[in-house]
Amino acid sequence: MSALSFNNRNVQMLRRLLGRRSARHAEGCFVVEGPVLVAEAVAAGWKCIAQYAPIDSDAQVPGAGPLNELGAGVLERIATTESPQAPLALVRMPHAPDVGAVVGAATFVVVLDRVADPGNLGTVLRSAEAAGADLVVLTPGSVDAFNPKAIRASAGAIFHVPVVVATLEELAAADIRLIGTTSHDAPGRTVVNHIDVDWSGRVAIVLGNEAAGLPSEWTDEDGPIGEWVTIAHQGRSESLNVAMAATVIAFEAARHRS
Repeated sequence: MSALSFNNRNVQMLRRLLGRRSARHAEGCFVVEGPVLVAEAVAAGWKCIAQYAPIDSDAQVPGAGPLNELGAGVLERIATTESPQAPLALVRMPHAPDVGAVVGAATFVVVLDRVADPGNLGTVLRSAEAAGADLVVLTPGSVDAFNPKAIRASAGAIFHVPVVVATLEELAAADIRLIGTTSHDAPGRTVVNHIDVDWSGRVAIVLGNEAAGLPSEWTDEDGPIGEWVTIAHQGRSESLNVAMAATVIAFEAARHRS
């Protein structure tokens, strides 16, 4: 196989992009790991700048850019998984969309407010795509959508569902109903079971941070959210994991919308 030369500068670049959010956004690109996800990025039309595989490896994805050879053991040192698979691909981020236009065109939205765990974000992306959501919104302070763990957990969904950063106020201004999720009743909130909600029209499911949820001071009248839902459950657990809650509610909403 033909290959381009590879040096320590490239190794350091890949490490920075895998490890640092600031580096990814400064460079406008990120790293995708493994043949399945790299092929998914290519199939979805994302621009792959280059791919990287060990010397004498036949791991190469057509359309993922020119191949760069890695020295022995380099892949294992820079990848973020315990048993990495080649190739790694350097993928360009899409141009930042016009948030107002994207939000204005959306009808079924999943919103994550300050969610911190990249695995949760990736799982929500996967569920949102499967349920037919046309947009995922991250509020400022949320984890980076291009975190390598988020990309893996999304199982390729990140290449198919638009993701933007926006505030809840921007969503409300676009005339989207914001329906917040909560695990308990609170003063000033009218909370209903998620199966009893009218999910028609332009609607956004809003889920909060793993530890704190949505701010407790938000009520029906004071805050950006006017409707509240909960998932009825049994057992000792106070609430579901945010990604699991997003999955349950998104599919219920999809069922109603269909």
